[in-house]
Amino acid sequence: MPKAKYPPIFDGHNDTILEILRGRNFFEKSDKGHIDLPRAQKGGLGGGFFAVFVPSPRPMAGWPGLNSNPDGSYHIPLPDPLEHRYARDFATKALRKLFALETDSKGAVKIVRTADELAQCLDDGTFAMILHFEGVEAIDTNLDSLHVFYQAGLRSVGITWSRPNAFGYGVPFAFPLGPDTGPGLTDAGKALVKECNQLGIMIDLSHLNEKGFWDVAELSNAPLVATHSNAHALAATPRNLTDKQLDAVKESGGIVGINYHIGFLRKDGRSDQETSYAEIVRHAAYIADRIGIDHVGLGSDFDGATMPQ
Repeated sequence: MPKAKYPPIFDGHNDTILEILRGRNFFEKSDKGHIDLPRAQKGGLGGGFFAVFVPSPRPMAGWPGLNSNPDGSYHIPLPDPLEHRYARDFATKALRKLFALETDSKGAVKIVRTADELAQCLDDGTFAMILHFEGVEAIDTNLDSLHVFYQAGLRSVGITWSRPNAFGYGVPFAFPLGPDTGPGLTDAGKALVKECNQLGIMIDLSHLNEKGFWDVAELSNAPLVATHSNAHALAATPRNLTDKQLDAVKESGGIVGINYHIGFLRKDGRSDQETSYAEIVRHAAYIADRIGIDHVGLGSDFDGATMPQ
């Protein structure tokens, strides 16, 4: 692969695996969604965290803001917890699909497992994928399968999506609302944090409620990372981080990836696609001013959210 003219972009979060499972050909340019290899190469995207997200069997009542009240407020109830076996089987199918994609790419795509592998891919133009679980329902509470998934390439976990599980509690999709929406981590969740630290699996705080956030901050010996969250001070959804949470990320040497979803960017919380890209800059600038530019990244939520037009 030819080297890029400019330093490659590395994205903190996308849901492209789900679209690949639904039939998107990753090697052909599509007019749907956001990420495929031709568009990534054209746009200078060198890789990213690719989320294995297990959809709820029953659809949610509505996407954030689409069914909002006249004042822009909305509150979508949390989906029911997933059954472990269902989640495990779905995640296994997703991983098998991704391994086949890597093989079929003939060296154009690599699932990276170490920092050295990532650096090499970004240097030589190989598209780099880091495996991420968005919600850990596929992992059993005794954590045996965590080690199996680690050997398969898992290097990042978000303890929850926006639903409860055996390890913790996610925030609802709502506006306006703060992230203090329920209990903290369960005993299994606390054990998961410690085991991830030992293995070197990154813990993603996006979607986790505030008490869970502080549990991770207390237990973890790694930098705090929220791969796809914005500033709550600018858009009052529980999916965004308060100033106090942002400060904790800085103190740990961590990073916040700016999420491009319009409902997490706009101060009125509305899912209006006639939203300026300046809203992304507004959140990036706020967080950079608050905690420093070295703690700001990009976590697009491509293929999983509604982007500004």
